[in-house]
Amino acid sequence: MERYGLIGHPLGHSFSADFFNHRFASEGRAARYDLFPMEYLTDLHAFAEQHPELRGLNVTIPHKQSIIAQLDALSPQAERIGAVNVVKIDRRPDGIRLTGHNTDIIGFCDSLRPLLRPHHRHALVLGTGGASKAVIVGLHTLGIIPRCVTRQRKSATLEVGGCDFPLLEYTDLTPALIANTPLIVNCSPVGMTPHIGQVPRLPYEALTSRHLLYDLVYNPEETRFLALGRKHGAAVKNGLEMLHRQAIAAWDIWQED
Repeated sequence: MERYGLIGHPLGHSFSADFFNHRFASEGRAARYDLFPMEYLTDLHAFAEQHPELRGLNVTIPHKQSIIAQLDALSPQAERIGAVNVVKIDRRPDGIRLTGHNTDIIGFCDSLRPLLRPHHRHALVLGTGGASKAVIVGLHTLGIIPRCVTRQRKSATLEVGGCDFPLLEYTDLTPALIANTPLIVNCSPVGMTPHIGQVPRLPYEALTSRHLLYDLVYNPEETRFLALGRKHGAAVKNGLEMLHRQAIAAWDIWQED
């Protein structure tokens, strides 16, 4: 039986196993998808040796960037972004080869594109982790100018994909700035189950019907971030469609010869 899985920590919020196992059952495929909680990244080659049936892995927080040091190769997209959410495991006579890919950018762009309007030309990206880097590159590809927001700024810019993007702190997010930035994407785990009472620190009163709030979190279905956006008339979207689209793209990678 082929086996696939998700590594990261925490994983209690994840719908990935349900998504893939339902797909395998509906297709009559002899495969399964498991969760592998890892607070600290293990030796990935040794892990693949210990699980000889593994053909591929998804990667989530906090390992999307640190895992790169353990991989044998990166796809051009993953190299550009500087983060990996998919690992293809090739078992060869001369040993195991691990290749990193990034399908977050596919899932994000494909799910965001239908919601965009002509005035969505500037965006705030909350968080600076691996997922945010895929979002930043995705926004840049879509012709949207992103600015990144971090809890503690250590430099004026964040380098992603060979470009420098302005870096702000949450204390920089004034009502005037929010009013003039119609797209806000939460790439942090703030508000994710079980911490559903948490919310990014923004002046939500500055939101209007011209705003679009996108939360990569999908469990709960509506975070407080999205609920507050909806309360002020903004369009909102969670990350479930992004999850599904990036998962389908991951499956296509795993099935490549």
